[in-house]
Parts: sequence; C-alpha cells; structure tokens
Amino acid sequence: MAELDFEQARFNMVEQQIRTWEVLNDRVLDILRTVPRELFVPKAYRQLAFADLSIPLAHEQVMLEPKVEARILQALDPKPSEQALEIGTGTGYFAACLAHMAAHVTSVDIFADFTELAGNNLKARAISNVTLETGDAALGWNDGRRYDVIAVTSSLPELHQGFHQSLNIGGRLFLIVGTAPIMEAMLYTRVAEDQWITESLFETKTPALINAPVTKTFVV
Repeated sequence: MAELDFEQARFNMVEQQIRTWEVLNDRVLDILRTVPRELFVPKAYRQLAFADLSIPLAHEQVMLEPKVEARILQALDPKPSEQALEIGTGTGYFAACLAHMAAHVTSVDIFADFTELAGNNLKARAISNVTLETGDAALGWNDGRRYDVIAVTSSLPELHQGFHQSLNIGGRLFLIVGTAPIMEAMLYTRVAEDQWITESLFETKTPALINAPVTKTFVV
C-alpha cells in the first residue's frame, strides 16, 4: 500500500469533514491542522488517521471521529487561562488538542497502559502542560479542584451529577448520555452554584465509560 500523503489527508479532513459539520472556530481549525493526529493513532490504523470514523483501541475503546473531537473542542472553547479536565485519555490526542487551547490539562484514564502510551506520545511532541492520572472516574473525578472545562469522551448510560460539581462558575462540561443506538452529546454550563444551562449538541455513539452506573433495566 502506498504511503498516505498525511498533509493532504489532514487538509481534506478539515475542509470536507470538519467545516461541513459546522466547526468554524479558527482556533479549533488551526489546532487540527497543527497537532499530528497520525502520530497518536495506533500504527495498524495510521492510514485511517483522517478518515471519518472512530479508530479502535485496546480494551474495546476508540478514538472518536475527527469531526466529533472538533465539535467538542468548539463547544467547550477552552481559553488560554483555563484549566481543563479530560476523562478518557486513550492515546493522548484529544489531551494534546486541549493543551494547545487551555493553560493546563489533567487527563484521567482507568487503564495504566493508556496513561503510559499517552505520556510517551505527548513527550514526543514536547507537550508539557498535561498531567496524566490513572484512576476510575466513573462517578466523577474528585481531586479537590474545580475546572473551567471538562470533557468526558466515553458515554454515560444514565446522566449523573458527579462531574457537574467539579465545574467552576462559568465552566463547561461535555457529556455523551444514553445507550445505543442513540446517544446525545450534551453541553452543561454552570451559571451558579446550583444552576446549569443545558444544550443538546448532536447525536453520536461511543463505548460507555468503564464502571458508569446503570440503574435502569432496558427491555426490548
């Protein structure tokens, strides 16, 4: 197989996938052009780095489609002075994108091998404003801090408030809520200690966050 022209593929991704999915934020588009997604994709799938599909990872996890990652970045719109929290590190690509927008990123994954892989990938790109943690964040990540931006890149079968309380006033939380075949991407903005604004963004499908609580029984 001939080697893919990554620069042309990157250009096509931005112009044909990202822009046409209503992502017009110049900061986001610049980051997608800058961060080398192909170097964060498993080698076996590198030729598909810019395809409009999710990339399989170990532990039955995935890298989200590029257009979904772009929509999340646009919705959260991290500022250069803000602190970001990511749940679901994977290969470190989305953390790298956040790191180009925010002052600092804390990224958490339940799988230690993902934490190690992401650390190597970020170090290779000289990205130093990311702190990686290994742990179970199914009910939230209570490290005693509040964040301006929180991205949970796996889905929650049922909505819970575990992440809401970790937001600063004015902070934004991205969640994917529901079960297959339809899951809803949601943006929550904290406008007061006990008040949030909720916005539905788009429909998608992604693996559930490991150990996410399920209390309802679904009967087909």
